[in-house]
Amino acid sequence: MAQKAIREADGKRMMARLLPEYTGCKFSMKDRYVTVGPDTDLKKLPNKYKWLLKEKLVVKPDQLLKRRGKSNLLLLNKDWKEAEKWLKARMNKKITVGKTTGVLTHFIVEPFIPHEQKDEYYFAITSVLEGDMVLFYHEGGVDVGDIDAKAAKMLVPVGEMPTAADFEKKLLGKAPKDRKKLLGAFFEGMYKFYADLNYAYLEINPVVVVGKNVIPLDLAAKLDDTAKFVSGKKWGDIGFPSPFGRIRTKEEEYIDMLDGKTGSSLKLTVLNPEGRIWTMVAGGGASVIYADTITDLGFMEEMANYGEYSGNPNAEFTYLYAKTILDLMTKKPNKKGKFLIVGGGIANFTDVAKTFTGIIKALREYGDKLKKQKVKIYVRRGGPNYATGLKNIGALKEEIGLDIEVYGPESHMTNIVSMALKKGGK
Repeated sequence: MAQKAIREADGKRMMARLLPEYTGCKFSMKDRYVTVGPDTDLKKLPNKYKWLLKEKLVVKPDQLLKRRGKSNLLLLNKDWKEAEKWLKARMNKKITVGKTTGVLTHFIVEPFIPHEQKDEYYFAITSVLEGDMVLFYHEGGVDVGDIDAKAAKMLVPVGEMPTAADFEKKLLGKAPKDRKKLLGAFFEGMYKFYADLNYAYLEINPVVVVGKNVIPLDLAAKLDDTAKFVSGKKWGDIGFPSPFGRIRTKEEEYIDMLDGKTGSSLKLTVLNPEGRIWTMVAGGGASVIYADTITDLGFMEEMANYGEYSGNPNAEFTYLYAKTILDLMTKKPNKKGKFLIVGGGIANFTDVAKTFTGIIKALREYGDKLKKQKVKIYVRRGGPNYATGLKNIGALKEEIGLDIEVYGPESHMTNIVSMALKKGGK
């Protein structure tokens, strides 16, 4: 599962549109969430959203930033004139939050919801190995503190659908007695929303009770983007922005575009384009293991990329993925040489020979550059047709003179990393 964060405005608009479907219309939200970006004409905005001139407003950055209130990045209970001035002063400004520096480019504007501190609660759902973990704390807000230590927790096993009564019994022991049924019903609907739409993480802090309604004030969420073919129509037109402080490269954008065209998974993050250690790893779990191994061996700063190809992509998609990595890798030589780790575990259903056909095509195409830049290639793979795949990729040593070593499942998955780095990493 690939978890990708979404903007707060997108998550709230989705809730406003779909929550009645999952709560039997017991709860509803007005879609009054406006995204403001670098190209937004602030002068014309009230013509489109007339409520901006009638309501007190909340404005905050919408760039996957946490602790915005504590970073003085929150405008509360102001009119549009003040909001416009605040936005102009911060749009495209470089700031530092914690240890991260970035440029403010996107904001969310929404109505201010009058309430008291006692009306604020914490609610979250996160996917875990055994199912989904639901968390609740009866004192939400910016000062919620160590939620893992404080929150009441309820595990929902895979395939189960808890009721409002289940939430009341297992989570709402410290909630006000007169609000338990209301919160239980809301949590039941939110869990259906979460599960049906293939969320991987959803945190609302605070969620407030105002009269007979429950309203999310701050929201952070991640979707399982591999489920787009199942839930994409309900998601609507949403994007997956880069974390604050990071601008995606054109190569990352390209792989993301390819990923959206296949039921398989193609992922790429460029960490250090001048790094000496490049990976082409099959499988999300394997990509983590290879990255950890490189780090454990003391070469984290030389790790150039992180990503995966998995889910049995066809030869053409694998070729385009491999070609993108090789193009990045050979843009700038390093006098010490470079390493390409083509690794993975033992596949269950991915045809190794088929995917290697695409990788081999890309290696042939970049063969001269790879040799000129002294790239050493280590391959380890197992699974359906692995012997054919390894034989074909190993033949490139004689065929075009690549410096390549090939290993099958008899070798431990990460042995090729230590082989490469101990031989010539330093």
